[in-house]
Amino acid sequence: MLESFFKDGAERFTPPPWAVEESHRRIVLLLNHILMQEPQARERLVRQKGRKLLAQWQNFSFKVMVTPAGLLDLAPSQVPVDLTLTVSESSPWVLAQGLFKGEKPAVRIEGDVQLAAEVNWLADHVRWDIEEDISRIVGDAPAHMLVQACRNMLSALKNFVMQKSPPTTPASPSESAA
Repeated sequence: MLESFFKDGAERFTPPPWAVEESHRRIVLLLNHILMQEPQARERLVRQKGRKLLAQWQNFSFKVMVTPAGLLDLAPSQVPVDLTLTVSESSPWVLAQGLFKGEKPAVRIEGDVQLAAEVNWLADHVRWDIEEDISRIVGDAPAHMLVQACRNMLSALKNFVMQKSPPTTPASPSESAA
């Protein structure tokens, strides 16, 4: 039931263009904030300057280009892309379950191999140290407590999602004897 709600909701929901553009700008700001903390990531992206990347899932898409500084900027919608990453899983519920398990979603990759390798390296090695950012505002101890509380809530949500996942079918007695 919950899965059908998410599926039907994703197909019905079409945000206004201004909200889509603003959300894309906010995502670019967040990604650049994270990249600014990782000099090696920026060095790798500088080698890909001017390249364009399209990430898409269902009806949602996000097009960025690499700047000469090794950061990201929104790419104009009409320009061709060098790399397209398409998340294959159509169900947001199944996608969330995989992410909670720490799995990368299945992605179809089309385009430039070197840019794809750099994006894969970024996904594997770049992490946002949110606790460090929060500590700049409220101090180290409160930031640690806040992040720990969020981790506890995320863990509880993860347990809930895992409990709601469809049960796996056990092996039949003949298969387990083999």
